[in-house]
Amino acid sequence: MTRKSRKWLRFRAITLLVFFLVLFIALISRAFQLQILSGDTLKAQAERQHTKTLQFQHERGLILDRNGKKLAASIMVDSVCANPSKINNHRMVSSKLSSVLGMKRKAILKKLSSSKNFCWIARRISPDQASNVSALNIDDVYLIKEPKRFYPNRRLAGQLLGFVGLDSTGLEGLELKYDSYLKGKPGNFLWGRDAKGKKIFLSESSTIGKQNESCNLILTIDSRIQHLVESQLNNAVRKTGAKGGIAIVMDPRTGGILAMVNEPGFNPNTFFRHSPGAWRNRVITDCFDPGSIFKPFLAAAALEESTVEEFDMFYCENGAYRVGNKTIRDVKKHEELSFREILKYSSNIGAVKVLEILGKENFHQYIMNFGFGSKTEIDLPGESPGIIRKPENWTKVDTATIAFGQGVSVTAIQLITALSAIANDGVLMKPHVVRGLIDQKGRIVKEFAPAVARRVVSSATARRVTSILTDVVEDEGGTGRNARIADVAVAGKTGTSQKFDFAEGRYSHDKVKTSFMGFFPAENPQVAILVVLDEPASPRWGGVAAAPVFKNIAEQISYLSYGVSDVSDGIRPTQLTVCTPEVNPTQMIDYVVKCVGGSDPGAPPRDTTRGPRDTAKEHRDATMLDFRGMSMRNVLKLSQEKKFDLKIVGSGWAVSQNPSPGVPIKNHRSCTVFFSNGS
Repeated sequence: MTRKSRKWLRFRAITLLVFFLVLFIALISRAFQLQILSGDTLKAQAERQHTKTLQFQHERGLILDRNGKKLAASIMVDSVCANPSKINNHRMVSSKLSSVLGMKRKAILKKLSSSKNFCWIARRISPDQASNVSALNIDDVYLIKEPKRFYPNRRLAGQLLGFVGLDSTGLEGLELKYDSYLKGKPGNFLWGRDAKGKKIFLSESSTIGKQNESCNLILTIDSRIQHLVESQLNNAVRKTGAKGGIAIVMDPRTGGILAMVNEPGFNPNTFFRHSPGAWRNRVITDCFDPGSIFKPFLAAAALEESTVEEFDMFYCENGAYRVGNKTIRDVKKHEELSFREILKYSSNIGAVKVLEILGKENFHQYIMNFGFGSKTEIDLPGESPGIIRKPENWTKVDTATIAFGQGVSVTAIQLITALSAIANDGVLMKPHVVRGLIDQKGRIVKEFAPAVARRVVSSATARRVTSILTDVVEDEGGTGRNARIADVAVAGKTGTSQKFDFAEGRYSHDKVKTSFMGFFPAENPQVAILVVLDEPASPRWGGVAAAPVFKNIAEQISYLSYGVSDVSDGIRPTQLTVCTPEVNPTQMIDYVVKCVGGSDPGAPPRDTTRGPRDTAKEHRDATMLDFRGMSMRNVLKLSQEKKFDLKIVGSGWAVSQNPSPGVPIKNHRSCTVFFSNGS
């Protein structure tokens, strides 16, 4: 090989070496740029191309009553979604889905015609529909589990509980107020796709939303009392031909609401079938003129200021008293009445003359101190503050009518809270419906202890007003005689108020609200109740229309609380415990936590004061008792003797029961007895 050829060969080798060296350096640089410099960006882009992320909500927390009974829960159901951009034959797919989902084909086709890579087809379908969709095995059509809110008691406390939307977001009531606690944090679904976009796996994200952080809500509401009040109010609305009604039961010592009822109610499971007006919790949103149930607060102010004494006499003008250009009238004509008798007979003229002595500025101050004209700050959305004008804007006629509850605008929650202040020795408590929150492991997240708002009147004044209100119910001639309960002293006040006719710009002579509010036992108040009927056709007086409703509710609460004492024994109860002994918030939450943990929430606490016994022998061959045909008093007495856990529905005489008489009961000693008064 010549020298020249060797030189050329060396040149080519060096050139080739340099070329491969440059190429190697370029490859290394490119790899460095891809793996190191742009690694995170490209990785994120790859994940977007090969995986699809869908956010979903975990199950919402439970809503429980004070005894651990479920008022709202969630169940996991299937929803159908699709990737329209990957579906070739939209018409065929929409036709198949239409046949199994019961939806219009055009509606499904419209969703699938989108160029997006995700759309919902149907949300929260039935198990049968889900099986049918799965059997179709259509590519790019998926089933995803979603929580569906369920209210097992249907209409029970509908306006109080509220409801949730399709995305598990609270829209009304407690569901809205405590949405952030009940909802928790969302999770993600991830599914992988191959190069052609076909799904290759589906899983829940291991890093986002894996743990359900929702909380369970524990209420002060007692579902048994709630059901009782709803039944009684519904019956009263039907019998009187009223447009509707509201009722509240409160523990005046704590401000805890035991029942909050709107009539007509609605079923939150099917809230979309009701008008938005039916969703409104009128107990806290609607304002009205209270009428004569406002007089106890005038009495409390007058006694506290020492402007009158209980037996001071007032001339009541024989039933007609001219104030300015208006004549104030009483239903019954009276000449002279004592201060006590003014409330007993509900004299409007007497109330006007008391206010003339007290002065409008003083009365306005007490009205505000009792909580009227401002929100009670109850833990519910949509509360109205009512309307209380400043005293300098009261005319002489305004001052007179405000004395008997016309010309002021208040809410039902303000009325029951103010009355409870009188029952609670003059101390105003903040009303509340939520007692606490616990997480999914039973740990206490937050407690809501009873909160004192302020002292309104002295204990002595509160007791004097209570004594006067007891005369209204217990004495002959009192307007509240129809609210009397055997062996239990009741303090209360009747009311009938004219409704303002906005079309005519004056108070209506035909449309009224009738009401009764009271508490018992008068000597140791533990339950306060307010009943309001809207536009009853007949009767149209609070003492005749609303007072009997109070009586029916109060009597059955007494039965639920401590059973029935034999009247012939001469026993007069002085202590009343509503459903479960009143304990501090932590003890109450601990009790409910145990219930949620697996024990029967409806079972009474175990009696640890007795010695061991042979329970197997006690319950062997036991059969269900026959309660049919008995009065409620006898049913409760017998069930107490035989140690039965009893649930009462209705009033009057027992007509049926579940389980039926004679059925073996083994260890399950509970029975629901249905009563009817024959009407």
